[in-house]
Amino acid sequence: MMFVSLGIGTVIAVALIVVVSILTGGAPKANNALVGSTVKGFYVSGLNGEKHRAPWATGHPGVLIFFASWCGPCRSEMPKVATYLRHHDQSPVVVMGVDANDKLSSARTFVRKDGVRFPVIFDPSGNVTTGIFQFGQIPETVFVTAQGVVTRVYYGAIPTKQLISGIKELKTAA
Repeated sequence: MMFVSLGIGTVIAVALIVVVSILTGGAPKANNALVGSTVKGFYVSGLNGEKHRAPWATGHPGVLIFFASWCGPCRSEMPKVATYLRHHDQSPVVVMGVDANDKLSSARTFVRKDGVRFPVIFDPSGNVTTGIFQFGQIPETVFVTAQGVVTRVYYGAIPTKQLISGIKELKTAA
């Protein structure tokens, strides 16, 4: 009888953990402290040494997708995001990747393997990730107006549907 009670208790505990995870993780959070705030621009190196400015620093709305080669959810997210973006014009919205806390060689291999064609900045020490945006984990996706105001933050691997919705919102506001 005791084993049955333990089994039922375990099933209930696991079910509660799953429900709480679904309800709290991997979702846009409108009450995030970043939403509505103006973020500063940046001018940093990309994976191949080229320099990139924050899209809003040049008057464009932008989407920043924070990821790393070692991040499990990022490995499932990036191929879908890269495929969608290769086949759909986002103008005037600029989509930019931010490879955070990674090794350069691993980052380059990761984006090449997944066919990433949008600009990717290299943030090995987290100056943009933890400094400007104060993210403690990845993946995260941020939607920013041409004026530098954050409109959305998506925690976790972003589904294509959410990416499309956020980009559409930025295009409408542009």
